[in-house]
Amino acid sequence: ILLAEAAIQDGKNVTQTQSYGPEARGGASRSEVVISEREIHYPKVIRADITLCMSQEACDRYGGQMRGDGLLILDADHVTRAPTTRAVRVPMTTLAREATGREITANVVGLGLLAGLTRIVSRKALEAAVRDRVPRGTADANLKALAAGYEAAERVMEDRG
Repeated sequence: ILLAEAAIQDGKNVTQTQSYGPEARGGASRSEVVISEREIHYPKVIRADITLCMSQEACDRYGGQMRGDGLLILDADHVTRAPTTRAVRVPMTTLAREATGREITANVVGLGLLAGLTRIVSRKALEAAVRDRVPRGTADANLKALAAGYEAAERVMEDRG
């Protein structure tokens, strides 16, 4: 929801679907966000441009359902096998723990990493979405996690030259 909200704030067209079952914490839950400057004619992802996998199960299930030139982003703390060697591997859970003291914010680290690598939404809009949408009392921790993700994206881009 945060990515979709930020894209809307940036004036883009957006659809968002999700399937969160009991596996949402550590399993293979799925959230799809379609973002476009143009009108969106189909609300679901057919072949993803970007896939963020926070668990091995999610990577096994969804990591191979991308376009050939897609960007696969993995939490190196939990994903050891990937369907491609062209994946970006960052220890998002470790970064979350270091930035906020709470591993539960790893998904927001991942969101900052994704946005920092792709510039699909502006940082200002994403920060506003975090402030507006996260549970009361958690905005500061989530903004720190988001910043950690953006910092990780900068390091990845520097390493790639």
